[in-house]
Amino acid sequence: MRDDESAGTVTRAQALAWRLGRHGLVPPGGSTAEDVVGGLVALPAQSDVDLAVRARQAAPAAGEVAAALADGRLIRTFTFRGSVHVMTPDDAAVHLAVRGSGRQWELLSWREHYGLEPEDWPAFRATVREVLDDGPLTHDELVAALTARPAYRHLGPAVEGGAWTLLKALAWQGDLCLGPTRDRRTTLQALAHVPRWPGVPDVDDAGRRAVEAYVRAYGPTTPDALQYWLGNGLSAGRRLARWTAEMADRLATVQVEDRDAYVLREDLDDLLATAPTDAVRMLPGHDQWVLGPGTADRDVVPPAWRTAATRGAPLVVAGGVVAGTWSERDGDLTVGWAGEGPAAREALAEGVERLAVGLGRPLRVTVDAGWRDSSPGAARQPGSGAVPMTAAAATTAPASSTTRPRTASAS
Repeated sequence: MRDDESAGTVTRAQALAWRLGRHGLVPPGGSTAEDVVGGLVALPAQSDVDLAVRARQAAPAAGEVAAALADGRLIRTFTFRGSVHVMTPDDAAVHLAVRGSGRQWELLSWREHYGLEPEDWPAFRATVREVLDDGPLTHDELVAALTARPAYRHLGPAVEGGAWTLLKALAWQGDLCLGPTRDRRTTLQALAHVPRWPGVPDVDDAGRRAVEAYVRAYGPTTPDALQYWLGNGLSAGRRLARWTAEMADRLATVQVEDRDAYVLREDLDDLLATAPTDAVRMLPGHDQWVLGPGTADRDVVPPAWRTAATRGAPLVVAGGVVAGTWSERDGDLTVGWAGEGPAAREALAEGVERLAVGLGRPLRVTVDAGWRDSSPGAARQPGSGAVPMTAAAATTAPASSTTRPRTASAS
C-alpha cells in the first residue's frame, strides 16, 4: 500500500505495548480462562497452559483451565501445524473450518495409505461419531472399535500403535476432539457432546473471521504474519489473500518502523494513543506471545534468543521483546538477563511478582547477567546476585559490561 493510505504511524515499542495490553499481560486483563484463551485465539498444549493463563489474570485462581476444559468452555484439538491447541469452541470451529478446507484426506497419498476414497468419508465419519456416542475413548479403544467392523478392518496397520494422522482429519471436520485424561491416557470425545460446540461454519465466513481474530490479537500485523499463522499454520492457501481483501472495510493500515501493518479500524485510535512500556513479564516456554507472530519475528524475538524461544525455554520479555530466560524449582527462581539501572530493576521486580502470583508461591531470586568482565584482560566470571523474596519482593541485577544469553529450561 502507498504511504498516503496509512492511517497513522506508530513505533515498534508502541505496537508491542498495544499487543501486551491485548494479551492481558500489561496490565493483567483476563477475567476467566476462556477470556484469556479467546483473546490469544489459541494456546499450544505443549506450553504450560495454566501458567500462560494465570500470567494474564489480575487475580488467578487454581484449577480454572481444568474446569473450563471439563465443562466445555475450552477444548483441546488439532489445529495449527497439526499440533494440539487449547481453544474456545467458537474459535476452534472457525479455525478447523479453515484447516479442513484443504481436504487433505482426498490426496492420492492418503487414499492409497488408508484405502478410503472421498466418497467413503461420510460413512466413515458417521461410524466414528456413532462409536464415540457413548462417551470418550482412548486412541486404542477407538481404533479397536473401528477395526472390529469389516468395512474398516483394513485400517489397522495404518492407525494402530499410536498413529494419529487419520484421527486429526476427523478433528478438522468437526467430528471429534481430545477429551479428558483417563489413567494418564488421552481420550477422544465427540465434538457434538461439547455443550458450546457451534458446528463448523462456512469456510469463507470462517476465513474472514480468522483474519479478524488474528489482527485483533496480534495487530499491528503484516501480510507475512497472516501467511505464517493461517497460510502455513492452517494450509489456507491462496484464499487467504481474498479473505484479507474482503476485510478491507474492517482493516486500517498503519506504519510501524516504515512497514505497512494491519490493525482493526475499531482499534486504531487506542493504538495511536498507546505509550510504550518497559514492563517485564516472565512467560512459560512455547508461550503464544512468541508463537503467535512466530519466533522468526525479530521485533519480538531478537536473533540471539531465537534458539531459546524455539526450544521452549521460559522467557523474560521486556517491553514486549524477549530479553532473557528463567527457570524455577521449589521456589528458587533463576533469571538470566542483563537489564541495568533502577528502572530495569524495578521492572524486573514487578515481573517476578507477577510470576509469583501466577505460580501461587513466593520466590527466591537469583539474577544472572551472564558473563561479567570488569576490566581489560580480567578473567571472565559469571555474575549473579541472589535476594530472598516474597511474592512482592524486589531483586537486584549486578552490573555487567558484557552479556551472553543463557538458555534456561523449565524445572
